[in-house]
This record gives sequence, structure tokens and C-alpha cells, in this order.
Amino acid sequence: MKVDRRGLIGLLGGGVAAPALARPGAKAAAVQFRHGVASGDPTSDGMVLWTRLTTDATEPLSVDWFVRPARADTAPVLSGRIETGPDRDWTVKIEVSGLEPGRDYRFDFAAAGAVSPQGLTRTLPTGSTPVVSLAVVSCQLYPGGLFNAYQAIADLPRIDAVVHLGDYIYEYGAEADAYGMVTGQALGRIPEPEHEIVTLADYRLRHAQYKSDPDLQAAHARAPFICVWDDHEVTNDAWQAGAQNHQPTTEGDYAARKAVALRAYYEWMPIREPKAGALREAIQRSFHFGDLASLHMVETRLLARAEQLSYQADLTMTVDADGTTVPDITAFEARRNDPARDLLGEDQRAWLGRELAASHAAGRPWQVLGNQVVMARVAGPDVSKMAGPEQIEAMIAALPAEVQAEVRLSIQLFKAGLPFNLDAWDGYPAGRERLYQVFEAAGVQPIVLAGDSHAFWVNELKDAGGTHRAVEFGTSAISSPSPGDALPGLPLGPLLSATNDEVVFCDQIAKGFVLLTLTPEAVTAELRTVSTIMAKPFESGTLRRYRIPRTPQGLGPLERI
Repeated sequence: MKVDRRGLIGLLGGGVAAPALARPGAKAAAVQFRHGVASGDPTSDGMVLWTRLTTDATEPLSVDWFVRPARADTAPVLSGRIETGPDRDWTVKIEVSGLEPGRDYRFDFAAAGAVSPQGLTRTLPTGSTPVVSLAVVSCQLYPGGLFNAYQAIADLPRIDAVVHLGDYIYEYGAEADAYGMVTGQALGRIPEPEHEIVTLADYRLRHAQYKSDPDLQAAHARAPFICVWDDHEVTNDAWQAGAQNHQPTTEGDYAARKAVALRAYYEWMPIREPKAGALREAIQRSFHFGDLASLHMVETRLLARAEQLSYQADLTMTVDADGTTVPDITAFEARRNDPARDLLGEDQRAWLGRELAASHAAGRPWQVLGNQVVMARVAGPDVSKMAGPEQIEAMIAALPAEVQAEVRLSIQLFKAGLPFNLDAWDGYPAGRERLYQVFEAAGVQPIVLAGDSHAFWVNELKDAGGTHRAVEFGTSAISSPSPGDALPGLPLGPLLSATNDEVVFCDQIAKGFVLLTLTPEAVTAELRTVSTIMAKPFESGTLRRYRIPRTPQGLGPLERI
């Protein structure tokens, strides 16, 4: 459905304070809808609808919700009433059913005489489906820059869903040296609260700040979101039992921090609540777009991930034949290739195998994997081939002091072919091989989506034996800085492409999203960009376009178009 930007801004005007429609005997309260509206987790007959009240009420309030056909100003086809209150931070979430498949709908809310902005949403199609369009996004650091890419998404003439691969919020504070605060200070985008978030109140306030962004609100009002978290929704480099950016001595129990982070996430996101008895971390789920495609969202952070390795902490030293002290790469590689290292876990991997096999058996030509981190084998580049020692040292000297030693070590190790990013699937090669075996057993070659890296990627995925298993499209960030931003004098993307057989293309500078269009004949991936994240207006562009035809044998050749 085509909707222009001006029309969306009109829909996003917000509610007006009015006397409260509260419980009998309750004091009248003022209500506003400052955080917009959203929808998500679509099915063929419904979706989740979301909003949040800003109010001075202290007792629960009733909220009415309405769903109407998108193209007609008619009476609601569905409506209802729900109650919210301070126990869930005044957020409202309804799981709607009973709608028609493959249809656009408008929805809104009313409370205390105030009316919310209207949103657009869409049910999943059933049966014959000629086309599906997905906007793939990740990594939106509020102080990192303006969310211009979301305005570009809201302006799209057609979109079925926005697939968010994580890092919807970031946990860092507003200290002068905190992540992204150079741009945050310049733009006046200061994190709230100004300290690193740890408590339930902290996480709620940070979600509220992000949802106050008008470009993000416009995207949420444009189409349903299909979301999964990555690490920063809790804290940096999270894994099953801890995180790099969690210090128990000063920040308390990690499990308690994770629990409040997930509580706030479920409150503030248009996502279905966990089923009774299920782990809150078990966010994996599937979406079927008629007879055309299945989207399988996996969880790679909190369920089963082993702790990340790091070169500084886990690389030991040894003495070579000449008596020189050198990194013990053999011992490190043995640890990295430990069969016990995993991201998905056996239960999730078995679930994914069943889902892939069922989609293939149903005759759908495309299986799409919504995955958080880059899956390709990516060895770090040997920068000494493109820069002299003085130039390299100058680049390192421009980096924050706390990372300089790690960068120097990485440059040395990259000459030996060690991985560029140990937090990605390269830190878990045995787990990656098990996943590729699942692809083979299901008889599929999926399209893999990746976020996390703040860079665009186009990768041909191969198993350890060299057999082609999938094609990966990695989306850049909405606003989060990349390693390429930190090293502006180094052509990092081209270096990674030249170094690695699986990397067809990498851009470490541009910001934006991937627009994925699927038809029965082919899938097209457009690397969509914004000209700046530091100002408005901006220009939207397309960095590159790729096409993969569907053949009887599976994926056809990847072609740049």
C-alpha cells in the first residue's frame, strides 16, 4: 500500500489530553500517546498491536483499540478494550485475530478521551503470493546519529514487514567518552537516563526515549515489525551466563539484570508474549508468507551461546624454535574449534531443522533466516599490504586509548588468518558446521540475514568442505558506528572482500538497511543508504543491488544488477 510521508506525519500527531475514562470513582487523568503506535508478529489473520500511555494517573486505565480496512473510512472490523497501568509501564499490547489474510489495515487507540495516531499494518498472505518485500534493519544507537533510515523505510511504496535483527536500544550512559557520545553531544541526542542502564526503571526509560524518535515512530506506523534482540537490549557481548559489559561487583547479579531487561523489552516491543511455561529467552519463531517464503527468526545470544573468546584474554604465548615469544595460535585455534562451542543449542537447532524441512515440503521456494551476527568466514585483513608502519601507527593512535593494544594485537594476528570478529559465527565454527548440516538435512539453501556488524555484507556461505550452503545479506546500522568509521583512512570493506573467498562485497561506512524482495523466480537484495545521519534533509540511495534466481537445484548464481 502506498502512503506518502506527509500522510504518515499527519497520522503521527499524537493524542490530546482530556478527562480520563477511568474506573468508577477514580480521579480524572490526562493521557497522551507520545510514543506512537506499532504492530508486529503478523499472522494470516492478525498481529500484535502496541502503544503506550503517558499519563499522570496512578490507577489502571481502560484503553479502547480499533482495526479498520486500510483503504476505506468505515466502521472498525475489530475493536475491544484492555486495561493497562504502572505495573507494565502503561504500555498496551493486544494479540489480534480474526482478520483476512494478505490485507492492509489501519489501527488506533483511545483512552481518557485522547485518540492515538493511526498506524498501518498487514496480515500475512495465504496461498498464491506473487511478491514479498522486507526491510531488514539493526543497530540504532540513539546518540550515534539521526534515524534517517527509518524515514526512508516509511517512504517506501511497498513493504510487507520490517525485520529487526537486534540492538534496538543500547545500554551505555552519556559520559563524554561513552559509545557514540561525540555525535550525541553534537546532535543533542543524550541518552536517558544519563548513566548505564541496569534496573527495570532504567531499561523502561531508555526504551521510552527510543520510541520518542519521530522517524522510528513513522516506520512503526508504516508496517509490522518482526523483531529479535541481539546483545545491547541487555548489555554488550551478552552470552548465556554473563556479558562483557556486566560487572557483578558493581552492577549486581547478571540473571537479575537480564530478567528486567527482557521484561522491559516485552513491555515496549510489538512482540508476542512467551507461551506458558516457555523460557523468556526462547524468542525463536517462524512466519510464512503464503506459498512463497518462510522467515525463521533465531536467537543467538541468551539461550545457548558460549562465552566469547577474545585475543587479549584467551590467546596465550609460547616460545618458537628460535626462542622468540610468540602468540600460541595453535592452542587458540584448538579452543576456538572446540565442538562444545555453540550459539543456537540443540533444542533450537532441532526446531529450526523441523521448520526448514516443513517449509521445503510445503513447496515454498524461499527460506529466510533472521540471524543476528555475520555467518560467513571472515579473516581479518593484513593491513600491512596497504599501509606502511607509520600510517598504521597513526591510525591506531587516533583510536581510544583503551582499545589501542587490542587493535595492535589484532593486526598482528590477522597476518596469520585469524577471524575478524570472534563475537560472530567465526567464534563458534563447530556450531556453524552443525547449522550447515541442518540446512543439508532439510534440503534447503536459505537466504541468511545478519545484523550486528554495522556494515553491509554480501556473502557466499560454504561449509568446511567448500560446499555452497547459503547466501548471506548483512545490513548496516541505522546509526551505530562501524570499525570503518573509526579508521577512515583504511579501505576496510574492500580489504575484507579481497581477503576472504566468501565475502563478495563489504562496505564499512554507509548507513541504511537491506530491502529484500522475493518472487517465485528470484530474490533481490538492495543495499539502501542514507546520505547522512547528522542532519536533515537527506538523500536516499542504493549502494548495490544483487539478484539470485531460483533454480530446480536451489539457489542460482548470485548476480550484481
